[in-house]
Amino acid sequence: MSKLVTGFHHASLIVADTTRALDFYRGVLGLTVDRSRPDLGYPGAWLNLGEQQIHLLELPNPDPLQGRPAHGGLDRHLAFRVETLDDLVTTLDAAGIGYTLSRSGRRALFCRDPDQNALEFIQQTKA
Repeated sequence: MSKLVTGFHHASLIVADTTRALDFYRGVLGLTVDRSRPDLGYPGAWLNLGEQQIHLLELPNPDPLQGRPAHGGLDRHLAFRVETLDDLVTTLDAAGIGYTLSRSGRRALFCRDPDQNALEFIQQTKA
């Protein structure tokens, strides 16, 4: 049987305010906006992440924002590769964004975006 799924294209996150979310994803994490996003009838943005994307959807969020686990590893989350965790820590500290270190023993941390979406960052050096 041939492989039906050949790769990962994008993940979508619900945000309350696209501008505020872009302050985090573009301003803090350094992602670029893909300007090819058509008018979908609601605000949002597509962000480039290598060959993949993150789609920000400005829509009412059905999930509670309070009561989520303090450690993002205990919540659904997106995981990203970083070359050096130390640079990310410096950036998050400067932006006043809290984080917790991974409990797996690997060089990784978890933080939340302004809409409480959990994000994991794993240090993986290129082979």
